Amino acid sequence: MSVLRSAALFVVAALFEIGGAWLVWQGVREHRGWLWAAGGVLALGAYGFVATFQPDAHFGRILAAYGGIFVAGSLLWGAVADGYRPDRWDVTGALVCLAGMAVIMWAPRNGG
Repeated sequence: MSVLRSAALFVVAALFEIGGAWLVWQGVREHRGWLWAAGGVLALGAYGFVATFQPDAHFGRILAAYGGIFVAGSLLWGAVADGYRPDRWDVTGALVCLAGMAVIMWAPRNGG
């Protein structure tokens, strides 16, 4: 599987993961109702399903890499959906997380 396909899977999974968490937050904390929260739970389940399509079979590696995507994607989601304005340290941290994700997922390895 190519790096491009793997990256696309990360984007789709991030939309489900962050979107799902946001829907639960909106449903419960912002009092929009349990249907929002239920939609979030379904989206979080879809995230787990999409994650299984990554080429690497090591659950820990995939989940660790998604952690980096979650950090950067959450800041972006907050900026777009909720008007959050990340400062330079938020952006710096997100870039570090994305670099870590790339090393975890796509660094050359001996013997797979």
